[in-house]
Amino acid sequence: MFLTCEGTFGIVPATMDYNGEAGPGDFRAGYQEIEGINLGYLQINGTRMFALAQVLSDLFKDIPRTTISKKMETLKIKSRRCDLQELRTLKAIHSVPTRAVKCSLISKADLEALCSSCKSLEPRR
Repeated sequence: MFLTCEGTFGIVPATMDYNGEAGPGDFRAGYQEIEGINLGYLQINGTRMFALAQVLSDLFKDIPRTTISKKMETLKIKSRRCDLQELRTLKAIHSVPTRAVKCSLISKADLEALCSSCKSLEPRR
């Protein structure tokens, strides 16, 4: 169920140190289809990370956010705050609104676990 469209944006410009080597801002961006929804992602240190805001608004739009939060707590899923460069990239690929001032990221493995766990939930009416 997980289809990938890689290389759409290639390597996002990284911060260069005085040796000309890539700094901590080195990551890739792209899109991946999950459950029929195209989600933007950042590939950071080999881990594919998705914007939690987009996951909640697009993938789990029919499930109350409190329910998703409880599921994440039960599954021990932790999100991480993205830095400014990551936030700008997520805005550029339309994964978060341009007015967003912060964003949390969730890993692909955690997203898959959350999707599996939420399959049995009834959508809100």
